[in-house]
Amino acid sequence: MSKRDFYDILGVNKSASQADIKKAYRKVAIKYHPDKNPDDKSAEEKFKEAAEAYEALSNPEKKQKYDRFGHDGLRGGPGGFSGGGMNVEDIFEQFGDIFGGGSPFDSFFGGGRGQQRNKGKNLRIKLKLTIQEIATGIEKKIKVKRLVTAPGVTFKNCSICNGTGKVSKVVNTMLGQMVSSSSCNQCNGKGQTIDNKPPGVDSTGLQFKEEILKINIPSGVGDGMQLSMTAKGNESPGGGIPGDLLILIEEKEDDNFKRDGNNVVYDLYINFTDAALGNELQVPTLTGKVKIKIPPGTQGGKIFRLRGKGIKDINSSIAGDQLIHVNIWTPKKLTQEEVKILSQLKNSKNFKPSPGKSDKGFFEKIRDFMS
Repeated sequence: MSKRDFYDILGVNKSASQADIKKAYRKVAIKYHPDKNPDDKSAEEKFKEAAEAYEALSNPEKKQKYDRFGHDGLRGGPGGFSGGGMNVEDIFEQFGDIFGGGSPFDSFFGGGRGQQRNKGKNLRIKLKLTIQEIATGIEKKIKVKRLVTAPGVTFKNCSICNGTGKVSKVVNTMLGQMVSSSSCNQCNGKGQTIDNKPPGVDSTGLQFKEEILKINIPSGVGDGMQLSMTAKGNESPGGGIPGDLLILIEEKEDDNFKRDGNNVVYDLYINFTDAALGNELQVPTLTGKVKIKIPPGTQGGKIFRLRGKGIKDINSSIAGDQLIHVNIWTPKKLTQEEVKILSQLKNSKNFKPSPGKSDKGFFEKIRDFMS
């Protein structure tokens, strides 16, 4: 994601209307269009940068988050930002419609990208991960069923549009003759038609194929975050650019741990005697068991911290902490001897609770502890 201010990139202010934002993006995109600036990496990056800015500011929900929190408000999650992984073809596919029929990209540069913009459809899958897998990152093998060009299929340029994917016609108007451009009906705008189609292949020359793909999941991903594998979606008929594989992350619930950002929370239940006398106990972490000391007189609601035992941040190697929330376990059944012992202690001065503040909620305690 670009670190530059999105409003500066498009040359508008925060009060700009959607129409103004669209107009500004159109102007910047044409200025830095790759066909106008061949082999100019700087122009291509500015072209992508403008698309990122437009993707955020043209969406009211994303714009509101950006206005409040800046770039940090658009990182991952539902409604989050996805533009950082865009390539030029993604931009043509996603935002080309804002130029209308007969795009100025075509009229400006002679329609040079007509056929090149054909792209296969993206595939979307869900991937469930445990909190342990999320904590350190993991390589996963995933099974994908995607459309690929069948062996033996050959294509030829469309005889109607001559491979451009567009047809033009002259229209007489009161202002004189004007040329309009539209998608070719013969090839559906793809610029190519099948020359040879083997048996069992669909009309586009594609067939389903099941593949096993390896994907590296970075540490710190979150529920609802979307990852992308370039060119691992459906292939495009006629040898165009394959779509992408979009992986939606789902976080499995865990019996032991709850996630709070990059920290993990563990509920530790101890008996009354351990709380009163103290003890050394084993507790689970995301990477194995560790021993912790329970000091004498530990109260219910006490929080212990294990530094670095949480989840690694997705943007760095720094890990969060494990927070251990102490709960005092009370037995439901007692023997006669246990009842006798506790009854003898009941009226002791040390067994009378002191007045305290009203109990806070669990996550309120966590926030106080972390501050």
